[in-house]
Amino acid sequence: MQILYFTKYPRLGASSRLRSYQYFSKLEEAGYTVSVSPLFDEAYVDGIFSGKRVYGSIIMGYLNRFFKLFAVGGYDLVVIEYELFPYFPAVFEYLLSKLGVKYVVDYDDAIFHNYNLSSNNAIRYLLGNKIATVMKYGSCVLVGNNYLASYAENAGAKRVEILPTVIDANRYKQKQLLPVKTVTIGWIGSPSTFKYLQIITPVLSKLAEQYDIEIRIVGANKTLGLPNIEKQLVWSEATEVDSILTFDIGVMPLEDTPWAKGKCSYKLIQYMACGIPVICSPVGMNTEVVDDGINGFLADSEEEWENAFEKLIESATLRAQMGHAGYIKVIENYTLQVQGQKLAAVFKELQSE
Repeated sequence: MQILYFTKYPRLGASSRLRSYQYFSKLEEAGYTVSVSPLFDEAYVDGIFSGKRVYGSIIMGYLNRFFKLFAVGGYDLVVIEYELFPYFPAVFEYLLSKLGVKYVVDYDDAIFHNYNLSSNNAIRYLLGNKIATVMKYGSCVLVGNNYLASYAENAGAKRVEILPTVIDANRYKQKQLLPVKTVTIGWIGSPSTFKYLQIITPVLSKLAEQYDIEIRIVGANKTLGLPNIEKQLVWSEATEVDSILTFDIGVMPLEDTPWAKGKCSYKLIQYMACGIPVICSPVGMNTEVVDDGINGFLADSEEEWENAFEKLIESATLRAQMGHAGYIKVIENYTLQVQGQKLAAVFKELQSE
């Protein structure tokens, strides 16, 4: 079976790496031949992290994808990350379906809200239903959580499969959480998601007055303005697990918004895969991943965040118990080894239809 992946980014882009690239070896083990054609190049991804728009990469990306579409007839299945052409009507997805090309479309974010909740009236009017259309004409919609699944079902998708965003268990190990003098609170993410960590800045500042803590921020290249307790770590795929293993507590604050409900809780899954207890906002998939009081805490207010932190900071035993419970949950449910088999089975079924 020949599969063509139309990813949004090369491997450097987190969504493409986690939803597509990391599955390629598992699919090949199952007998599939996989080709990949990213829309944007590494220069574009680097531009995202530096806050620059690389317009040359955008133009070339659209042109290259357009010409690559003429080759889809040589594949048994096409997998599209999000959409073929951002901010362009679903014309090409519609044509693929009419030409009998089986395509699967994959989502780990509520990107439909880029259109139907846009502040631009023209975008809402012209593209508000675009992603629903893309989903409707696909042979299958893969989604990372129930919020995205509900949207796909309401859009009239022929088939919807929940495939959580997962870790490769071979890359992670459980940390032994022992009593420490300084408790490290950690967060991993990107410049675009750093705003969520800022939500709990007042809580962290208050905690620093009572406890010996350190805040480690991986990948944001931004500061909370707490110079005495925060430390910035550079993200790389090769070092991200080692960075997380320096944490004693992992956090994932979120705003309760439609966009945030589409998040797939990958930070939590990473922390828990390292045996680290977590505290997070009770938004979207977070409430599925975290069993409150067992592998971490759900915290909705500043008071709840403070109470959760105090319990974990004061008890190394509790950190170890919750961390181990989280590790077991991830290994049983949120790994490439588990979900890779499911994805291969879905593709096999689609091939036989």
